[in-house]
Amino acid sequence: MDFLPIFLNLRGRVVVVDGGTSTAARRAERALEAGAHVRIYDPEPEASVLALNTRDNVDLHRRLPEADDLAGCTVAWGSSGDADRDLALLGLAKAAKVLCNVADEAEQGDFITPSIVDRSPVVVAISTGGAAPIFSRILHARIEATLPVAYGRLAEFVGGFRQKILDAVPDARMRRHFWERMIDGPAGDFFLAGNLARAEAQITDDLLTTATGGENTAGEVYLVGAGPGDPELLTFRALRLMQRADVVLYDRLLGDDILSLVRREAERINVGKKAKDHTMAQESISQLLVRLARDGKRVLRLKGGDPYIFGRGGEEIAELAEAGIPFQVVPGITAASGCSTYAGIPLTHRDHAQSCTFITAHGKDGVLDLDWDILIRDGQTVAVYMGLGSLGLLSAGFLERGMTGETPVAVVENGTRPSQKTVTGTLSNIAQRVEKAELKGPAIIVIGSVVTLRDQLNWQSLDRTAYALTLDVARPPE
Repeated sequence: MDFLPIFLNLRGRVVVVDGGTSTAARRAERALEAGAHVRIYDPEPEASVLALNTRDNVDLHRRLPEADDLAGCTVAWGSSGDADRDLALLGLAKAAKVLCNVADEAEQGDFITPSIVDRSPVVVAISTGGAAPIFSRILHARIEATLPVAYGRLAEFVGGFRQKILDAVPDARMRRHFWERMIDGPAGDFFLAGNLARAEAQITDDLLTTATGGENTAGEVYLVGAGPGDPELLTFRALRLMQRADVVLYDRLLGDDILSLVRREAERINVGKKAKDHTMAQESISQLLVRLARDGKRVLRLKGGDPYIFGRGGEEIAELAEAGIPFQVVPGITAASGCSTYAGIPLTHRDHAQSCTFITAHGKDGVLDLDWDILIRDGQTVAVYMGLGSLGLLSAGFLERGMTGETPVAVVENGTRPSQKTVTGTLSNIAQRVEKAELKGPAIIVIGSVVTLRDQLNWQSLDRTAYALTLDVARPPE
């Protein structure tokens, strides 16, 4: 380790910034955020620096710094972009025994300025020791994307219970376990979901249980939508709960890329269903969720797409609610939206479709029972789930009720995944083209004139090495 990372208390202290550049402005802004009094020196400052002159605790001097200017200073930044000028500041700082940093010249200064992810009071600092600043920026972007803003507020919230926890739980080991349960358990979940009252009530109940020598062993179920297949389409909350689960019940639509993100130690149970081949009946799945939760397990029910859109999630949650089992529901990108987007097909468009209807071709008893009067309306897109095996019947049904045989249709198999294939055609020929392409599913069927936009909007075709492979068997007519 070439540099010792520290977090410096600058509240009420003087910071000197030499420079009128945008880099100098960023340094000054960070110091102001930390509560410092900032003195900026530059004969001709840029607009970004001039804008800071209206803020409290900023003194802008239109000249170069002198020796006396560093008196009482805690740290100094050289951000002029002029090597000789920065070196002169470094000399002044050393004479005044002030820590100094020169932008982009780590070896010449006393410290380096890291890239910062601010979730105050949680702060993450990233540095490569000046060796590869671009790498720091990339890491910064990834951490920004995976660390929700609400985590800072959560840290501040739980910090308010510090003394109560210390008084109620004197044993250090038990206190550590309590903090873990509070932050990464129901109380933290309630807070992040915006339910402050339930979060406070949960902490109070847990404190009472722990203080009287007990332990809260209640289980919970997380019903999580995993999206259509691409793991990068998961939500932050889905990832967080996937890392917490003790056991996961997953269906057949989930690939290894998504399952690999589940906590390594979690038990995995395949409860997948497909036509005429049910690994576990729906009633048994719901009963298993209840039993595992009553055993004190944190149970992840991981479903492809969105659990409330043809995912039977409502049935499972209804049984949990009846049994008094705590649960959370996390929505996911539903297959119709994800797959059509990756195929270059917008579900709505001002010139083509002002509405979109989602249907399933698989009824409760396997019977195709559709409201055809709604489906054949003009100006809409119809997205069909679980319809690959009934594609011929579907096409015939639309044609029999007056829809033109030239109506564009697309069938997207394994949408959003590297193995994605898209077959396009019309109501009169799509069944034959899908059979020729040997699609096996899972697949989404998109019916409507929006399919014709694919020639223009198929963004995956711009770089086939970076996105999923798309197979065009045929284009619908103009």
